[in-house]
Amino acid sequence: MKDTRRSGCPINLTLEILGDRWSLIVLRDMMFGNRRHFRELLTKSEEGIASNILADRLRRLVEEGIVSKADDPSHKQKALYSLTEMGIALVPVFAMMGAWGRRFLPVTEDLSIRAELLEEGGPPLWEAFMEELRAIHLGAPRPARSVFNELQTAYTATVARNMAATSA
Repeated sequence: MKDTRRSGCPINLTLEILGDRWSLIVLRDMMFGNRRHFRELLTKSEEGIASNILADRLRRLVEEGIVSKADDPSHKQKALYSLTEMGIALVPVFAMMGAWGRRFLPVTEDLSIRAELLEEGGPPLWEAFMEELRAIHLGAPRPARSVFNELQTAYTATVARNMAATSA
């Protein structure tokens, strides 16, 4: 973690950690795509991050305490990245960023459906999602409701509907 910061302003301090697009994309993919291995983060992102950039962002996110890194118990040569409580607490930030993007930018339906559901569900849905992320990433007990599955199901259904409409 850096010892020197430009100022003590909370927005500045947050931007010093999360202020580049790749850090946010990596966190988004961990949060909403459950991508926890380097290779998944590298190859399954729509944006196409370079391996050296990904390695740097993961290192920085680990240093800042937003992500943790451990040996993957199922494959000793792989690292397993997990969101920490600091990372999980970003769910409302991502929900609001998605809502803002849907309102002001030319989003696609399939890639914005999760943002729409998070916006509609508001803080109760965000809290349920954070509870589930704690189970996935921190080993907390699994909640009965799976917001992750709800978001993924909506995304898959939207993709299928759009593909059917395109091919018709």
